[in-house]
Amino acid sequence: MKERERKGEIKEGRKKEGRKEGRKEGRKEGRNFSAAIRKEGRKEGRKEGRKDTLTSIGSFYGGVGGDGASAAAALNQRRHEFSQLFQYYLDKTVPHSPYRWIGTFALAFVYALRVNYLQGFYIVTYGLGIYLLNLLIGFLSPLVDPELEPSDGPLLPTKGSDDFKPFIRRLPEFKFWYAITKAFCIAFIMTFFSLFDVPVFWPILLCYWIVLFVLTMKRQIMHMIKYKYIPFNLGKQKYSGKRPLASGSSPRAD
Repeated sequence: MKERERKGEIKEGRKKEGRKEGRKEGRKEGRNFSAAIRKEGRKEGRKEGRKDTLTSIGSFYGGVGGDGASAAAALNQRRHEFSQLFQYYLDKTVPHSPYRWIGTFALAFVYALRVNYLQGFYIVTYGLGIYLLNLLIGFLSPLVDPELEPSDGPLLPTKGSDDFKPFIRRLPEFKFWYAITKAFCIAFIMTFFSLFDVPVFWPILLCYWIVLFVLTMKRQIMHMIKYKYIPFNLGKQKYSGKRPLASGSSPRAD
């Protein structure tokens, strides 16, 4: 009996120890399981946080890009409207040629006064003079150069019986005036920046420009004489008077 009791006590003790060990192992497993769950939760939280961060950054830069694109579109629209308005008023000045040229001469006079007052910017004035000379050559030259593209007939009539052929310029009068006016405006603005005030001996530049002008105009006049044209439209020549009677005609006798 005692042996049975001892064996029973031993079994109970072993069961208790097994239960304790099982509880410990279960607690460890539970801790490990909860730690694994926490770890997975952290990973998912990090992924969601990265997604939210990327979404917020994309929306921010997308908003900035959209604002930039809209601002650029608005600027282009304003620029287009201004160019249309400027072209509208510029086209209205086409028939008023005398007033246009009076304004250009006044601008040239103001520019000359400013250069004389500052006693500088001679290199700007020299460049302006070369550009104006180039424009003048284009204004006096025909649209089709006979030396490069010879035509079948003369550019202007040489006989009274020839048909009227108006002189067509390579540089029309309105473009000639607009280019001169724009050149004077740019040169006038350049006089406000000392960067363009290069020290030069202006009498040499003046003499060189005069020589260049004389040689260029001499070549242009020789070209006009050679191909018999005048760079101005004088209008169609009109002839008046009675037509002469035929040599063989005689009054009919009664």
